[in-house]
Amino acid sequence: MSDHRSPYQERIIKNYYQNRDSIGIQKAQEAVTELYLSQGKKRETVWKRLVSHLEKAGLPAEQIEHLREKDDPALVAEAIGKLA
Repeated sequence: MSDHRSPYQERIIKNYYQNRDSIGIQKAQEAVTELYLSQGKKRETVWKRLVSHLEKAGLPAEQIEHLREKDDPALVAEAIGKLA
């Protein structure tokens, strides 16, 4: 595969990385909604995705681990609200 990209492709890639934190926040907000509604194995799957999104949004690892231990969607929503 060629390493050459069109200017359009370069712009899309650049915009993605410039907006990565905003994308992470939006995805984390969506995952919190799922967290409220999930139980058991599904909840573990949602947490895995949520941790990834929170990292991309810029939340410190210690705070993410604290939220995961508490397993309270309201606390997660509050932390996301402070990022936004």
